Amino acid sequence: MRHIIVLVLTLSLLSCGTTKVVRDSEKDLKGSWTLNSFHYSKTGSFAVDLFNDTSTDCFEGSTWNFVPNNNSGTYEINSGDCATGPRKFKFSIQEIDPATGLYDFMLKPVDAKGKSETNQGYRLKLAGITATTMQWRQTVTLNGSPFTIFMNFTKQ
Repeated sequence: MRHIIVLVLTLSLLSCGTTKVVRDSEKDLKGSWTLNSFHYSKTGSFAVDLFNDTSTDCFEGSTWNFVPNNNSGTYEINSGDCATGPRKFKFSIQEIDPATGLYDFMLKPVDAKGKSETNQGYRLKLAGITATTMQWRQTVTLNGSPFTIFMNFTKQ
């Protein structure tokens, strides 16, 4: 009976932990990144604000720092025409979404104490990550149909 309890506890702990693939992605994520560019799933000019903060024009060239051991980070808007300065966030990488084959990536803005004022976050897809590049995708609705924003990063 004791062996069955130990086996059940072990399986429970293993199923709750992150997989090696997610841990490896978090290792690649660690460090400083630059958000270089955006592109969209549709052609045209679009006024897009991200994370209830500012426009994609302001986000281009922003610097991001990820600290995986406590799932926190900062990004800093650097464009002179925008409200500059650092912003804090919490993040998590979740298992691969079976529908898309991409990782679910959650980002939640927080204050200096690590608390969210609205308890709202943003679900993105971690479309790809290597030691030097990363791409996120966020799908929103535009005029009743899906619209995807692609965000391209390089490691500093």
